[in-house]
Amino acid sequence: MLNKGYPATQEQVPEHLRGTRGALARCFGRTVLNLFGWRVVGNIPNVKRLLIVAAPHTSNWDFVFAMAAVLGLNLRVRWLGKHTIFKPGVVWFMRWLGGIPTNREQPEDIVQYVADLSNRENGVAIGLAPEGTRAKVSRWKTGFLRIAKLLDCPILLISLDFQGKQFIIGDLYQPTGDSEADLVAIKEYYSGFQAKYPDKF
Repeated sequence: MLNKGYPATQEQVPEHLRGTRGALARCFGRTVLNLFGWRVVGNIPNVKRLLIVAAPHTSNWDFVFAMAAVLGLNLRVRWLGKHTIFKPGVVWFMRWLGGIPTNREQPEDIVQYVADLSNRENGVAIGLAPEGTRAKVSRWKTGFLRIAKLLDCPILLISLDFQGKQFIIGDLYQPTGDSEADLVAIKEYYSGFQAKYPDKF
């Protein structure tokens, strides 16, 4: 659902998951998307708790376009990012965007922090890149599946399709409890979309 030709609008987001950002921030996000020819297709499902995974992730541009989409949608999302990108001078900005610095050497702390956050808030959307890195990996980590289980919520599959310059809000995936089968199914879903650097996916 798009209004007035915008590449993204808060009407694509249920009210309880909308942020409190002003019109200027939303306009900035839409402007960045417009400038590069990107748009957001589909609607965020109306569920209380949601784990969002976005892939393929092969470039720094993924983050730029994703944050523009978050602003354009006015989506109140907390996203997990490697702690090293939260550098002095920009930490406040990253947190304002919803960033949560994570240390991969302490995965259980991350999972517990997200669970506590979910319990404090009426509705919550948590976002992350399942690959955990821009580099090609032979196997995805299962941390996002553990988070979904702990939150007792479905996983929303969002695709970055560089060929069509679209963020595609796709299917809700309900984990089966079999992590290996879930990883295969989710990675297979994303294989239909073109990354910026396909050889890294």
